[in-house]
Amino acid sequence: MRHQLAGRKLGRRTAHRWSLYRNLTTDLLRYGKITTTLPKAKEMKSLADKMVTLGKEGSLASRRRAFAFIYDEKVVDKVFDEYATRYKSRSGGYTRVLKLGPREGDRAPMAQIEMVE
Repeated sequence: MRHQLAGRKLGRRTAHRWSLYRNLTTDLLRYGKITTTLPKAKEMKSLADKMVTLGKEGSLASRRRAFAFIYDEKVVDKVFDEYATRYKSRSGGYTRVLKLGPREGDRAPMAQIEMVE
């Protein structure tokens, strides 16, 4: 039984799953909103919020921690410059998951995840 085990496996091995999370989080922070399946959106919501929190801290150590997760330098700069100032007075909840209808091909539940204004 899976009592008290957090996180979703999404039918992938660990390295593949973390690579997926990194790519989705990077794209969300780059474009502001993306469309993906509902379980993926729910899982990456907390990861994107953590990256914005690192940006709000603004220290060199937090920038290095962000680089360990996000590989694109421009996206890290955007997190530390744009998102840190935008969410300066907000204490959390930087992302929003909106449910969309099922996907046409396989009826998978779709969602749009976006950065809150």
